[in-house]
Amino acid sequence: MTYRILIAYASKYGATAEIARKIGEILSESGLKVTVLAADKVTDVTPFDAVVLGSAVYGGSWRKEAVQFLEDYQASLTKIPIWLFSSGPMGVGNPATLTQGWHFPSAQLPIANHIHARDIALFNGVLDVDKLSFIEKQVIKEFQSPSGDFRDWNAIRNWAVSIAVSLRPEVAE
Repeated sequence: MTYRILIAYASKYGATAEIARKIGEILSESGLKVTVLAADKVTDVTPFDAVVLGSAVYGGSWRKEAVQFLEDYQASLTKIPIWLFSSGPMGVGNPATLTQGWHFPSAQLPIANHIHARDIALFNGVLDVDKLSFIEKQVIKEFQSPSGDFRDWNAIRNWAVSIAVSLRPEVAE
């Protein structure tokens, strides 16, 4: 059986979209049929056998497009495997440590539990101050957030491989 996987994402400046595309690439290499789309471009999840949904995080919240996706497709997502990821903590090291244990927006946790998310991952993000608005730059300055690309591509790859193995155990062999 060829599994059809939807990877949906909500990204403001493109870093989360790049993570979604990398996950898609890894799942494709595992023999899965992958579609990668912005969450607000998805019109139906029923053609898919599994979903991976990710969002950039700002101030502990997911982007509205990802939240809307969860709300719109909640009933369908209870019937298929789903994995969730957040992208956003700045700095080098364990993202859960950088966020003092935070790993998922509390407002969406009831839906994540209801749809029985297989896993919820948190990945370090990117802060490119050249892309920020004046107000965003002021907030970053106030919080003294480090700028740069902090994504751990090995962690992202390992997580994607774990999804592939879950869907196609022979991938692990």
